[in-house]
Amino acid sequence: MQQGFTSREVVEFTGITPRQLQWWDERRIVVPSRQGHRRIYSLEDLSEIAVICELRRRGFALQRVRKVMRFLQKEFGKRLAQTVSGSSDYHLLTDGRTIYLETSAQQIVDILKNSAQPMFTICLSDTVRRVRADIRGEKKASGSLKKKQSLVRSA
Repeated sequence: MQQGFTSREVVEFTGITPRQLQWWDERRIVVPSRQGHRRIYSLEDLSEIAVICELRRRGFALQRVRKVMRFLQKEFGKRLAQTVSGSSDYHLLTDGRTIYLETSAQQIVDILKNSAQPMFTICLSDTVRRVRADIRGEKKASGSLKKKQSLVRSA
């Protein structure tokens, strides 16, 4: 069974605002499943949102982030979260204008097709690992709280 997250949980894990999350759904950037009127996000959706939020915090325009997502979908046939969650670490390299994808030490792909200048890296795999660790930590804390509450009630 696939794990689902509510909008509120996505906001807590990623720092995105509820309005941004709604807007991204309306613009089909990340589209959750529905249970009635509620949006339910998969782990892949949550991971993808975390990566997009990280790129936005680093100054990337949403237009460029969407272009990166389309490129990954087209070239790898996978969503952003699936692409960066494998055993290899993928990095985005940028000079602030051009975005490259480093798939290995030997291969760097120019995503936006612009000139090459000095670049810095962003490890997308680390962002996915961090949000997944946060989720595991929340579940453990939640489980411990429930155990404590049941002990208090039984005393």
